[in-house]
Amino acid sequence: MYRYLANRSFLRLLFIVNLLGAVYGFIWYLPQLEITEPRFWLFVPDSPTAVLFFVFVLMAWLAKKHWPLMEALAFVCLLKYGVWAVGMNLAYMINLGHLDLLSLMLLVSHGLMAIQAFIYAPFYRIKFQHFAIAAIWTLHNDVIDYLFGQMPIYGGLDQYITVIGYCTFWLTIFVLWIVYKKTLKNTAFKLEFPHEA
Repeated sequence: MYRYLANRSFLRLLFIVNLLGAVYGFIWYLPQLEITEPRFWLFVPDSPTAVLFFVFVLMAWLAKKHWPLMEALAFVCLLKYGVWAVGMNLAYMINLGHLDLLSLMLLVSHGLMAIQAFIYAPFYRIKFQHFAIAAIWTLHNDVIDYLFGQMPIYGGLDQYITVIGYCTFWLTIFVLWIVYKKTLKNTAFKLEFPHEA
């Protein structure tokens, strides 16, 4: 499997798909950004920003380089916001009482975000300082989302904001633990990209 993941043609395809996904994600957030104070703009579009981090990772890999800080940010944020959005869209549809096509699309696309972050773990070259910055970024983002009220808008779920914030904090801790175990603690299983054109 890892031979296919490291294939440069596949990495180019993944780069295009993620770039388009990031652009779509930022467009999707425009209505919320329009009602958001500019000082919070950086912290509102969580998922497209996570995908953009991975776009930078793919760009570096295609140039036969590593960008460990972006790898750490991409791994943490893709995993966290991928799982978070799956949970939120499931909760939204349960609250709605029926299936919603847009929510199903978001559920699948965000699930794939988390999966791609996880399966590329053996290729990351994250060190503790990169992990620490990614941890601070995501925990700070939780503070902005739930203390300053900047979480993504899900109609009908506002009444559960306290529960969502609590669960999100522990999701962040769980994701950081997984990233630590997969990248910093598990140093024996590291893969290199082949250098074909």
